[in-house]
Amino acid sequence: MVITNGFEMQRLIFDQSPYFIFLCLATGIGYAYLLYNQHYAWSKRTNQVLFALRTIVVSVLAFLLLGPVIKLIANEYEKPTWVFVVDNSNSVNEVIDSISLGRIVSSINETRDVIEKGENQVAIKDLFGSEEVNIHAHVPASDINRAIQNVVNEYEGKNLGGIILVSDGIYNSGLSPLYTPLRIPVYTVGIGDTTERADLVLKNVDYNKVAYQGNKFPVKAQVYVQGIEDAAISVTISKDGKALATREINSAGKALIDFDFLLEATEKGIQRYDVAIKAVSQETNFRNNASSIFIEVVEGKKKVLLIAAAPHPDIKAIRSVVEKNSNYEFIVHIPGVTNTDADMLKPGAAELVIFHEAIDINGKTWALYNTLSKGPSSVLLLIGTQTNIRQLAANGVPLQFEFRGQWDEVTPIINNDFRDFTFSENSNGVFVRYPPAQVPFGKFTFPGKAKVLLYQRIGSVVTDRPLLLTWEEGNRKIAALIAEGVWRWRLSEFADNGNTTAFDELFSKLIQYLSTLDEKKKFRCFPLQGEFSDYEPVIIESQVYNELYELVYGNNIQLQLRDESGVITNYNYTTSPGSARYRIGGLKEGVYRFKATTKIDDKVEEVSGQFLVKSQSIETQNLTADFQLLRQLANETGGKFYTTNELSTLGAEISAIKTPQLIHSEESFNQLINLKWVFFLLLALISAEWFIRKYMGSY
Repeated sequence: MVITNGFEMQRLIFDQSPYFIFLCLATGIGYAYLLYNQHYAWSKRTNQVLFALRTIVVSVLAFLLLGPVIKLIANEYEKPTWVFVVDNSNSVNEVIDSISLGRIVSSINETRDVIEKGENQVAIKDLFGSEEVNIHAHVPASDINRAIQNVVNEYEGKNLGGIILVSDGIYNSGLSPLYTPLRIPVYTVGIGDTTERADLVLKNVDYNKVAYQGNKFPVKAQVYVQGIEDAAISVTISKDGKALATREINSAGKALIDFDFLLEATEKGIQRYDVAIKAVSQETNFRNNASSIFIEVVEGKKKVLLIAAAPHPDIKAIRSVVEKNSNYEFIVHIPGVTNTDADMLKPGAAELVIFHEAIDINGKTWALYNTLSKGPSSVLLLIGTQTNIRQLAANGVPLQFEFRGQWDEVTPIINNDFRDFTFSENSNGVFVRYPPAQVPFGKFTFPGKAKVLLYQRIGSVVTDRPLLLTWEEGNRKIAALIAEGVWRWRLSEFADNGNTTAFDELFSKLIQYLSTLDEKKKFRCFPLQGEFSDYEPVIIESQVYNELYELVYGNNIQLQLRDESGVITNYNYTTSPGSARYRIGGLKEGVYRFKATTKIDDKVEEVSGQFLVKSQSIETQNLTADFQLLRQLANETGGKFYTTNELSTLGAEISAIKTPQLIHSEESFNQLINLKWVFFLLLALISAEWFIRKYMGSY
């Protein structure tokens, strides 16, 4: 914060009544009178000076005994700050040449100087909040609303005069800036080209990300037609340079045309399909005519069987997560309620069996539990208020509770030592706002080999009691979620954020983790996610285990990466504690297949896999500047719209606005006796009196 000016106000405060000042003065006068009322050898004028000096010294010393305190009030004035938010997205760079962009930057700097002369402060930021604004940068998306909100949040409690948004008005990420109420004015400066060009835009391609080998899958391509009244529009889908299907439709004055295709999934793995619009003669922008889609072709669905004694909202919450992934088939069996194929209730029919209220108090699912829990499938136990807690250990569940019929309310917190899969960085920030779930009150024992994913948090206190834990039995995994009412978590997150990302991530990764039966390999190497953007690094994690399956470090990893064209790139790195991940940046869009090798006990271990890098091309979808949005935003917030030629007018008008300065007051207290100048004043007075007396021949 830059402080323009300020002043200090001092006030003297007494512990005793201020009337004691007169007593201090009387004491000083009396002492001086007794000392200098007698016969003296110097002149009367000198005697008066000595009398005054002794009176002042004694009065001040007596006054200091009263313990006076100085109250200091320092007022500082903060100038109003105006923040430029400069759009440095691809849509700006596509239509404005570098020379014109340079002129815009110069005009912004000149306007800043004008505004600062009007008793204001000025800051310049880009869409991501960086103060090192590079308008020539190629930011892959425009989130104007978030950029404005970041400024408002950063200057909360400070003297924010207003925001000056320099943009083309095109947003393709986040909410519309018109939907968020603002209490500060937003002045907008329109840049870019508002001319509507003749253009064909591949607006959207709808498809399922997963298809099953041998099946046909639909693809719908939406083409936006702009400035072309009557023309034959042709869309082709190709793979490996070979056209698979082509459709042609006459635009006939339509603004949006749907092209439907039905393709066959033949090869396993991630497959790339290119969707392209055939250009017409009137077009000038061809970058938005094509896109690539990536579809994972798998052999078949994994089956997840949930067995419950009665319907419950927790079942619906978990079902909503599982059914989002087309790799899974979710079957619910409630005895006496649902009709389930008998073959699905046999051991090994499903990769994962979930028991809701495992060992229920009414015994409806005991027989199924005793049959399926001993099979080859992994098991997830959901323990709640209808679970017969005391019968868990008797039925082979290695959990023993000190249960006295009481229930506690807890929220989840991530165990940072869990390494089998990762959570998003902000997950705990979402979890802390979840409503509490019910868990058995008191401590309990669990297998020593168990891995804890989540701990129980009671209020703000993190306990050492697991909320979600997992352990292995042979080649399968067993997990227990000791909580009832998790359905409230999903509803709460949607109410707060408009999505259920953290809840869905927790349960989708848990289901995937449990339903995957891993072999006991000493070397694992995998990408942290299946799909990366081309502007972020690809992260590969490597794990090496010893004979006891404990993590060890120091192994040299050789990583071979092959792109779609067959070009191979080799990487080499060594694992170490806290550095088991390798980052690869600068990869272009496409499917990459990797092979990682390392040597363990003189034996070469090998792991292979694949991942996808996808480019962000939404900025080229629309290049027509939206000045109407900028005008509406300015009008709704009390600002004003300008063009780049009017930046000088903008600077003059803002500098003329008399925005009140913000006053920051700070109080401090100090005893008068602690001030150095008081000591030196008394020393000077005593020294002066002593010198005069010695000079006059006295002592």
